[in-house]
Amino acid sequence: MRIGFLSNASLAELDWAQQHGFGSIEWVAFEHSAAAQPEADWRHAAGQVAAAARERGLRISAIGALYRNPLDPAQTQRARTLFTRAIEVAGHLGVRTVAGFAGLPLEITTHERGGNPVYFAAEKHLNALLEFWRPLAAFAAERGVRIAFEHCPQGPFHLPVMHYNYLGQPALWERFFEAAGCANLGLEWDASHLVCQLIDPVENLRRFGARVFHVHAKDARLNRHLLALHGICHPGVAEHCWPGLGDSNWPAIVSELLRAGYDSDLNLEGWHDPVYRDHPPGAPDDRLAGQQLEATGRLFAKRVLEPLVPPETSAP
Repeated sequence: MRIGFLSNASLAELDWAQQHGFGSIEWVAFEHSAAAQPEADWRHAAGQVAAAARERGLRISAIGALYRNPLDPAQTQRARTLFTRAIEVAGHLGVRTVAGFAGLPLEITTHERGGNPVYFAAEKHLNALLEFWRPLAAFAAERGVRIAFEHCPQGPFHLPVMHYNYLGQPALWERFFEAAGCANLGLEWDASHLVCQLIDPVENLRRFGARVFHVHAKDARLNRHLLALHGICHPGVAEHCWPGLGDSNWPAIVSELLRAGYDSDLNLEGWHDPVYRDHPPGAPDDRLAGQQLEATGRLFAKRVLEPLVPPETSAP
């Protein structure tokens, strides 16, 4: 198990990771890379990324293919193409996991006053998910690749309200995995999305740890005063943050991951902390301050997790 972070795999980010002692990355923004383009020599493009990471002692623990809604009809064909290519790249490079959102068919009703779309998950959508994902799971299994679903609900207030991710609610995980019947479908697990739903991450791992193929190391904290006053669906009640600054018990989380036989890395997901993150565009000094805060948060979280990660006993 190594500590890494989500990266677009640019040389600058790989250099920074090496300089600061990280051991892995999740290659995200894959859809914008040369390896994902339809006309690309994807083997050459992917090989360049893998070689650059390897030269810096970094492992690519997962490829983040697409974090939007693959079951939106306007996105489905492109999503299928992207996941197929990401699976091919992962198989070619020996990367075990491809990640993204499971998605949800959109059922839209018009609010008589606001005209806002309402998205909801129901049992009748399960077949649509299985029709999309089973063939990709079989394609991935042939190449020794797993598919890990990020369970961010993608709804307001970090909750599964008006969302477009079927697996945003743990109550639906077991139903989906049982119906799919594919051993290489699992989770890209993230404690923060559980905390925001008042779910104990450690108890969740005790039930689903065997399905965790990849981990986004991110936390969240609840403002109990605002929660008592306004309930969970209120701005500021739940905030995402770096590990060590939130409500999760990271020693217990890592312990449960190891108990479950977790075989991948802890990749830090930034850009969410209300303080230690890049600020919106502004004056050059503001942007510089934001970059320094993001780096500070990432390095702090690394120090929090390092004592919990057992040393490797063999080469990558």
